[in-house]
Amino acid sequence: MTSPPSRYASGNRSISTSTSSFTLQQLPDKEDSNGQQKSEQDRAPASDKDERERYRVDWEPNDPKNPLNWKPIYKGWLTFQLGMLALTASLGSSIITPAQSAIAKYAHISPQVATLSLSLYVLGFAFGPLLWGPMSEVWGRKVSILPAMFGLAIVSIGTATSKTPAAIFITRFLGGIFGSAPTSNVSAALGDIYSPRTRGTAVSFYAICNMGGPTLGPVIGSLFTDSHLGWRWTEYFEAIWAFTIFIVGLLTLPELYSPVLLKRKAIHLRKVTGNQAYWHPHENVKLDFKSIVTKEISRPLRMLFTEPMVTCMALYASFVYGLLYLTLVVFPIVFEEMRGWSLVISTLPFLGLFVGVLCALVINLINQPRYMRIVDEKGGKPVPEARLPPMLVGGLLFVIGLFWFGWTAAPQYHWILPVIAAIFIGAGFNLIFRVGPAMSILGAIACLALPVPLLFMKYGSRLRQRSKFTSIAAD
Repeated sequence: MTSPPSRYASGNRSISTSTSSFTLQQLPDKEDSNGQQKSEQDRAPASDKDERERYRVDWEPNDPKNPLNWKPIYKGWLTFQLGMLALTASLGSSIITPAQSAIAKYAHISPQVATLSLSLYVLGFAFGPLLWGPMSEVWGRKVSILPAMFGLAIVSIGTATSKTPAAIFITRFLGGIFGSAPTSNVSAALGDIYSPRTRGTAVSFYAICNMGGPTLGPVIGSLFTDSHLGWRWTEYFEAIWAFTIFIVGLLTLPELYSPVLLKRKAIHLRKVTGNQAYWHPHENVKLDFKSIVTKEISRPLRMLFTEPMVTCMALYASFVYGLLYLTLVVFPIVFEEMRGWSLVISTLPFLGLFVGVLCALVINLINQPRYMRIVDEKGGKPVPEARLPPMLVGGLLFVIGLFWFGWTAAPQYHWILPVIAAIFIGAGFNLIFRVGPAMSILGAIACLALPVPLLFMKYGSRLRQRSKFTSIAAD
């Protein structure tokens, strides 16, 4: 057997790809004396393994086909596309909220029941990643995102044409499942094309799309609901937008996941050279029901209940994420019911939240040079704790905004006061509140969470070193 050309295979270099929360099943499945699985390569004699490793396909230095080496302008275009995919999904969650009163009247249900059109969509966000995440790690980013975007467009039309409450709620739940694909996979796709040193900037712009959707949705939805078009056009608009982004992605979005690209490269090399020795480990990665149940479901739960850092972050993130969607209920009360504003005008304060989201971008960008310097000092390795100072600032703004909004929501106070508070809340990363003094309860809970970033800054590295699910070098 002759040595492979250096531009096709990579000696003993390991593949460098982005990490993900999903773990995949790899074949074959023979076990050693300790009950551990061994691959065919592990069972082969050392000389055979060395020979086989010589034909392992990998990226060459500065390989133009490696997504990490693509030109910055092209990466910017891809980041824009991925951001629009995330925006489409998050916009779909809230665009129907101004129509809840109209839906309640049409379907002869109470306004409280009509809020299920929002709640079930968000619930779909919880279940969808169990499907789209593993698909992303096996078949790639494009396959796991674009079909889901097409599905979101279809079920949005289903909601728009629904004639019963059950049909509305079922299609909204399915919309959340399909919409969760870009929400859960876009950040991983950005990790495929950006190095850890520069990834934070791209993710910050993605966050604008992901968090901006829920704040812009009510404004757009109210324009349709309050016009002759009616509430159904909130979903028709979502479908048109989703179809547009789907077509653009279908025509211009390439595959980004390196293992999938290297697998294709290995297959291509075997075909054009006739040498069947070329291979890549991702060719043995499979997706089946057993791996989803035993790994994709059980492992996140184990991490949630056994990893202190994961537990704290999950609780804190769940709290602020819930508050973000609570605003969709509270704002109409404060500005439409209590102040008597029209439907469209009463949704404009949501723009205050969006301004806050933009302010959060500025805070993240200010921290980016500091983060890059720390990464360089660590030899190019990611340093999660170095990203926590903006989180601390956001937590402070979050608490200020919650108390401020709660005590200025009443009609006797000028409307600009709760709107400014909304900017603080948006800048503090997704937030919300109940009317009046009850807001203080949420503010108090947020105060209790303030030490979380500080604790992670001090003990985060130590906790990660003790984790059973990560392997990092001691600082």
